[in-house]
Amino acid sequence: MKVSLTTTFGNVVIELHQDKAPITTENFAQYVRDGHYDGTIFHRVIPGFMVQGGGFSAGMKEKKTRDSIKNEADNGLSNNTGTVAMARTPDPHSASAQFFINVEDNYFLNFKAPTRDGWGYCVFGTVVQGMDAVMSMTDVPTGRSGMHQDVPKEEITLTRAEVIEE
Repeated sequence: MKVSLTTTFGNVVIELHQDKAPITTENFAQYVRDGHYDGTIFHRVIPGFMVQGGGFSAGMKEKKTRDSIKNEADNGLSNNTGTVAMARTPDPHSASAQFFINVEDNYFLNFKAPTRDGWGYCVFGTVVQGMDAVMSMTDVPTGRSGMHQDVPKEEITLTRAEVIEE
């Protein structure tokens, strides 16, 4: 399955790894089908690390999500440059809609053990087109917005997400 993200920085196409992360890919695809990501922003950008989106609309307004899903980070996939993973709180099984795209190899985010500190972050997709757009997002200056850090001072909007290949 492939998903297209139309952003204000260009288009990004993600190939989902349904065979390795079936729960996570179906969760992400359902958010796409429901239009959840349309009009959201990439609200956390850290050069040399990742860009994160899926949880806030313009003005840092948090979006309502469905229940959290099981962490599938023990699927053998690695947080390499260009991979897409689920964001979460310190609770390993707290991912819902937020995701991030790795802009560097972030092996320290990989699964190590089924413990609170060892679970890691579930990779469920790979950018197959538009990594240049993702990398250009890391050039935007960031700052604080309320309690949030690393927020782009120029909003980076995900205008439309759609499944382009089942």
